[in-house]
Amino acid sequence: MRFFSRKPVVPVLRFSGPIGMATPLRPGLAITSVAGAIDKAFALSKLPTVAILINSPGGSPVQSHLIFRRIRQLAREKDKRVYVFCEDVAASGGYFLALAGDEIYADPSSIVGSIGVISAGFGLDKFIERYGIERRVYTAGRNKSLLDPFQPERPDDVARLRDLQREIHEVFTGIVKERRAGKLKTGEDTELFSGAFWSAQKAMDFGLIDGLSDVRSKMQALHGEDVRLRTVPLSQGGLLSRFRRLQMFPTGASEGFALPPSFADDLVSAVEMRALWSRFGL
Repeated sequence: MRFFSRKPVVPVLRFSGPIGMATPLRPGLAITSVAGAIDKAFALSKLPTVAILINSPGGSPVQSHLIFRRIRQLAREKDKRVYVFCEDVAASGGYFLALAGDEIYADPSSIVGSIGVISAGFGLDKFIERYGIERRVYTAGRNKSLLDPFQPERPDDVARLRDLQREIHEVFTGIVKERRAGKLKTGEDTELFSGAFWSAQKAMDFGLIDGLSDVRSKMQALHGEDVRLRTVPLSQGGLLSRFRRLQMFPTGASEGFALPPSFADDLVSAVEMRALWSRFGL
């Protein structure tokens, strides 16, 4: 009898971590790593509901948009309603993902917002000059070395970057206005789209989220106390796949191994990931 009295099941997707970036321990969120799980979530249950948990400080605007679009496409095709639940932080690209929800909820202590575009780097031209290091760059195309950190900053480069950021920002703000139409607090565009972030209560006042709740409470309210939440895992990768990439290299008199060239990139990505989280005090 228990076999035939199956409880209703709500598929749950969990998007956690920076978007688009890769670290030594785990890959960043990208359409290639989450598309299969998204497809499975929308096919898993007969209930007209998919739940998504988000804990992300942002990252790539392109990957954020691609994941957002895949969710919305399947929601239309499968006639499902998407409920998003913000955890520690859903900011910048993380909030972009949250916009895929028909309804967005958060914990009272969640951080939400940061609707903006950022680009950061270092200027090392004076450092290498101090130590007598000469930078040599040869390009076909005068803008190929745009914003080279080892050369003095050029006003034209900065102007070009700001134009690009403005265009990306307009895409982001346009989707916020479309997805939160009729819910945003009017007359607050300057503050809403300034790149600032807020607690969940303030975000709700602005109309960025619909309420304060957690996934289990909301799903029980929708589908009864017997509802089951089934997490759909994302593609696995990260640490084990990184170990597979280690290769043996001769090191002179003795044989040993060296880390592959990508290790330096992984280290930089890890630092960038830490910087993304730290912007929100996490």
